[in-house]
Amino acid sequence: MQQSPHESRAICPTKSRRIRQQFLLRLPFLPKERRAAITAFYAFCREIDDVVDEVTDPGVAHSKLAWWRAEVDKSFAGTPTHPVMKALMPQAATYRIEARHLQAVIEGCQMDLSQNRYLDFPGLQRYCHLVAGIVGEVAAQIFGQSDEATTAYAHKLGLAFQLTNIIRDVGEDAMRGRIYLPVNELQQFDVKAHEILKRQYSERFTALMQFQTQRARHLRRSAGHAARSRPQGAKARPHDGQHLPHTAARNCR
Repeated sequence: MQQSPHESRAICPTKSRRIRQQFLLRLPFLPKERRAAITAFYAFCREIDDVVDEVTDPGVAHSKLAWWRAEVDKSFAGTPTHPVMKALMPQAATYRIEARHLQAVIEGCQMDLSQNRYLDFPGLQRYCHLVAGIVGEVAAQIFGQSDEATTAYAHKLGLAFQLTNIIRDVGEDAMRGRIYLPVNELQQFDVKAHEILKRQYSERFTALMQFQTQRARHLRRSAGHAARSRPQGAKARPHDGQHLPHTAARNCR
């Protein structure tokens, strides 16, 4: 039986329960419309993320992501079928959410199905751009950014927090056979991939992780500095970059 728009909107808060607990409840100042938009957007992100994390058959996962790609195109053409997209589409024009944003999130998550190593930092940076920077960009628009420079800030902060996620989840990712730390940096610190996969940590590994942590911290600080640095005469506005909540620039993973 086809669900009504009211029923479809009700699904998003349920699907994004973790987001409500960790994110939305920290933003009581958000107007109802913005709250609905960020809930629907994060529900979309969780749907895509769950395909990668919960579907064990790579072929099935690829098929599901292909379905989502088509669903995004259909939704922006005016015919959404999934409850999450039905909830998101009424907000899309108001908050400048475009099909390219959603397709980028799908592309980033799809990389986890076909790539579990990155040769260098630029390669990893592109992955972070898709799964975190884009999320930060859309979140900033929903929060009401009034300065276009906020987009660059959101991307830089998204990179910093995604790198932090990678540092935090090294062991958990290794259990899935994924090593996000760049190969050339592992070589630089003489850390072997099998050591990480078997969770055999050494002083060399500690030095590597200190290097990773320092880079993430530097990116976070430089993002904050950029947000505070404005041309002479420019006025800070309530929803500009310096007030973008940290979790907004993190991906949903």
